[in-house]
Amino acid sequence: MALKSIKSGPFSRGFALAKVSVSAGAKAAGHALGNLFGDEGTRDDRLKEMITSQMDLLSKELGKLKGSVMKVGQMLSMYGEHLLPPEANQLLKSLQNQSPPLAWEAIEKQLKRQLGAEKLALLEIDREPHASASLGQVHRATIRATGEKIALKIQYPGVDQAIESDLSALKSLLTMSKLIPKGPKYDELFKEVRQMMHQEVDYSKELIATDEFRELLGDDPLLVIPRTFPEFSSKRILATSFEEGVSMESPEVLSLSQERRNAIGLKFLDLYFRELFMLGRLQTDPHFGNYRVRLGVNGEPDRLILLDFGAVRKFPKEFLTPYFNMVRAVYTLDDAAVEKAASKLGFLFEDDPEALKRSFCELCYLFTEPFSKENQPYDWGASDLPKRVVKVASDIVWGFRLRVPPREVVFLDRKMGGVFVVLSVLKVKASGRELLESYMQRTPY
Repeated sequence: MALKSIKSGPFSRGFALAKVSVSAGAKAAGHALGNLFGDEGTRDDRLKEMITSQMDLLSKELGKLKGSVMKVGQMLSMYGEHLLPPEANQLLKSLQNQSPPLAWEAIEKQLKRQLGAEKLALLEIDREPHASASLGQVHRATIRATGEKIALKIQYPGVDQAIESDLSALKSLLTMSKLIPKGPKYDELFKEVRQMMHQEVDYSKELIATDEFRELLGDDPLLVIPRTFPEFSSKRILATSFEEGVSMESPEVLSLSQERRNAIGLKFLDLYFRELFMLGRLQTDPHFGNYRVRLGVNGEPDRLILLDFGAVRKFPKEFLTPYFNMVRAVYTLDDAAVEKAASKLGFLFEDDPEALKRSFCELCYLFTEPFSKENQPYDWGASDLPKRVVKVASDIVWGFRLRVPPREVVFLDRKMGGVFVVLSVLKVKASGRELLESYMQRTPY
């Protein structure tokens, strides 16, 4: 059901999250008590039940609050594809595309505040939302003078003012519910979300980023990037061309032939490589709600529609160059070059023990698995690579005093994980070796 309003004050939002924290803490305590007196043979089932229960609670409440809290839920669902029970992750995934919309009366007030009555009179707006998300919802509209179909992304009132209080409350909530452990990665995650949220609530920046990506990638016939309409946009409203397509995880896409799914997945992988190695900037929010597929007809190829550029991050060349060198060294299995580039990036120090350096190289080489000659075609859907990467990384963190890597790596980890999830869900069976090799032979940036 549509929400009549969104709690926007720090007290009301904090109180709502506090209630969830108490409930989450009670569930976690009940689980611990059950383990103390319960049968050891059913411990895994109880853990699965507890996590699923926590996800159910979180997904319902985060969807109502919108804003920063919902964004964190979306991020958890991306990582949870391989780290949470399927039932729990399915609940969180509902935050990507299906959260309660805000009632038209509240949306109309926001439109009038941002655009004014004169501009609104130029549009015929569908009162039923086309989609609702964490920061705003999309309504279809028609420009009366030209008949052009556009999409209006309208930001929910007050979410920009609640970022700091949201993140503070969320740290307590997620710690109490025992869904994310404490530690440097945990702190970096929230630094990332804080920076990303402040950027994403400014739709005028997203309009510029959309135009930039359209200029940079517009020559690719397999990509669709919406046109922007500045005259109907503001800091809280973004107007773009309406682009028809279906979700990447829709039945229409998942029922395509293996060949077509392979092509879509490899195009998504190519987009990631092109952003990272050629453009030096990434759209760092890779959840499914930000992409669509325009299915080809009469033998035409399927095309990727890129919908959201609110979380674009530009990387400095002093980071990109050693990172590219490290990737190329990993690709060629050159230990010395990997260690040299990793030292420039701050992953390793020269006086680190040899055991740490070897373990770090082994971790890096795990990432080459989908691109090795021995694995053609690579079965992305059946791979447990993310779990193995997490296991090796955890062993390194616990076995050595590993310092926190550059903050840029947090963004790359998230994007890389999202790319793997997309290819996994599409059940792609194809090696990315030839694709990666083509970028390793180019001069980047």
